[in-house]
Amino acid sequence: MNPATFGKLLAKVRKLRTHMLFAQFGSSYFTTAWLSNHITKPHERNILLMGPPGAGKTCVGRIVGQKLGMPVIDIDDDVLERTWGMSVANKLSEIGGDGFIEEECKAVCNFNATGSVISLTGSNPLHSDAMHHLKKSGLVLYLDVDTEDIMQRLSRMKVNRIVGQDAGVSMREILLYRKQFYEKWLDARVLCGTGDSVEDVADKVLRTLGRYEDSESEMFISTRSQRSSDPKFFSDVVIEGLAPDGGLYVPKKGFPKLEPSEWLRISTMPYAMRAVAILENCIHPMDVSPVDLSKMVHRAYGQNFANQSVAPLKHLTDHQHILELFHGPTASFKDLALQLMPQLFAHCLPQMCNYLILAATSGDTGSAVLNGFRNLKDSDRERIGVLVFFPEKGVSEIQKLQMTGFQEGNAKSISVLSDFDFCQRSIKQMFGDSNLMGHLAVEYATVLSTANSINWARLLPQVVYHCSAYLDLLRNRTLAFGDPIDVCIPTGNFGNAMSALYAKQMGIPIRKVICASNHNCIISDFIASGEYDLRDRKLLVSNSPAIDILKSSNLERFIHHVSNGDGTLVQNLFLNQERERFFKVSETLRQKINLEVQAGWCSEDDCLKAIHEVHTKTGYIMDTHTAVGKVVADRIHDKTCPLVLCSTAHHGKFALAVLKALQCQNIPQDPVEQLDKLCTIGGREQMHEALLKCMRDSGSHSHKICQADFNTLADEVENMIQDSFLRVQ
Repeated sequence: MNPATFGKLLAKVRKLRTHMLFAQFGSSYFTTAWLSNHITKPHERNILLMGPPGAGKTCVGRIVGQKLGMPVIDIDDDVLERTWGMSVANKLSEIGGDGFIEEECKAVCNFNATGSVISLTGSNPLHSDAMHHLKKSGLVLYLDVDTEDIMQRLSRMKVNRIVGQDAGVSMREILLYRKQFYEKWLDARVLCGTGDSVEDVADKVLRTLGRYEDSESEMFISTRSQRSSDPKFFSDVVIEGLAPDGGLYVPKKGFPKLEPSEWLRISTMPYAMRAVAILENCIHPMDVSPVDLSKMVHRAYGQNFANQSVAPLKHLTDHQHILELFHGPTASFKDLALQLMPQLFAHCLPQMCNYLILAATSGDTGSAVLNGFRNLKDSDRERIGVLVFFPEKGVSEIQKLQMTGFQEGNAKSISVLSDFDFCQRSIKQMFGDSNLMGHLAVEYATVLSTANSINWARLLPQVVYHCSAYLDLLRNRTLAFGDPIDVCIPTGNFGNAMSALYAKQMGIPIRKVICASNHNCIISDFIASGEYDLRDRKLLVSNSPAIDILKSSNLERFIHHVSNGDGTLVQNLFLNQERERFFKVSETLRQKINLEVQAGWCSEDDCLKAIHEVHTKTGYIMDTHTAVGKVVADRIHDKTCPLVLCSTAHHGKFALAVLKALQCQNIPQDPVEQLDKLCTIGGREQMHEALLKCMRDSGSHSHKICQADFNTLADEVENMIQDSFLRVQ
């Protein structure tokens, strides 16, 4: 089967699956009137409103039922009290909490209805049999209301105890305990903002229902899309990685925009819960159910990060704050995406094929993607492999040791005697080689995909930490919601910068994104001039190798964004780049670009000087990439609002350069000894323990080194497939 035929078959399977479940939607595109007229009156299915006491289920149910012209049933009033012939309060007093839940279950399991809006009791989800019976009849919407709002409502209602609340247990504690049961049964979450009225919640319920009725709202298109292009579902773009026309996938109608009250609510949550709340708005529940998504997110950000805050925001000096993105297992910001992306990938895969993930890296992506995919469950590792290509002389020694530790199983790395751009270009060439893709599909039932930031599932989780940084400033009262911030990001491939712009699209008040380059300043030159010129430009080795990139992949998403989705323009520009190694945007478009981003670059000397100065003044040790950002931010930022500086890697990954910057004498050559030296300077609290342990356990790994030849790399891909998927069981 050739790749084109396989792709069409996969699209048909996905489309059929989706339509068999429910259609899709984007909440911001519906008015109440539209919903009332267009939501299918579900003669065979109910709308089930679930939530704790005080969530407003009964009142919301009445409003929704009236809007949709559907019967309204309240389980308390219309089922339990009629069945028992007494009030719920009297029944609870008579038999106690455990007995009440059992009797409630019996009554509910004898109840049947169709085409109704049903307000559940707060305790229905505590009994599995009751919820299995109810859930079969319709769609369960969880009214996720702020605990403080619930406490106030219950106080006004003079409710001081609920089912299951034992003596000595506070109302707040029992509400927290109950949350796990609501999270278990939901089909979709209705995230209620702080202070939302019953009418507000009812409108959100209607919009959530609308999400299941519009199949086109959350589709994805290529950045080079023409009108005739076939849009794809989230699962499709995660699996495919790169669009067939060579473009990158983006949401057809952009990102959903959250309301200020919703952001205020999310700001009170820990990082993993913030991620769930944000990503649920970006991933349709029929692609990844809220229950599955929550499990993946908590697995990704649970025990894998050394800091409890996952991505803590720390004050540096004056208006500057550092967003530490390096507390994951491989000490890089890439972990924030690559602890989650492999799980999303495995979830979306059809069972019919094996998949080999290819990644090119200038340093940090390699170890992060290898770590993330190696940690998949056994059944997924049997059909998903990952192969990383990295430049032999273009990464730090510690980065190389991290990657070359992966040489067996489903995760391997190979170095290439060239630079990152060659590695990335070769991978894109493989995806465009129909003969190669067809050969791998026919001979090995294997499909290639990518884990670089061109893959949407790699980019999307990065949006979360930009949102989270603003919410931390909100929570610690540095600003009020709506006050702007600027963000400074050391960038080469533009993925991290693009994710900040997407956070802005979701409603985070980011004024400007400042892009910081080292002396490979292709991005800053483009933003200043509107010309992207690769002619006669050579990649220069630097102390910040993760941004040693000349061909910036995610710039294509940015131009699509600022040109209001002009696929023809994007296609012409990037085809010209491939042919001529050059393109230029119009002056009008360049001015629009400058409204969104600013840019600058930093010399090697200034980078090291910044590390020394910051340590001298504050005791804080930056890595070389953060230092590039610091230098550029100091030059560009006007200091009229807070600035968030993204610290994309731990300083220990670049120990040799950092020790030189700190003017240390007698610097050891051994990487472990270098890390120990940094411990004596910054203290143990500034060291990355997982990185230190990795280096101590690694020893010296031999690894394969390839010539810079496309066919050689293609052969290594085939060898990897044979080793991974043709093993004798």
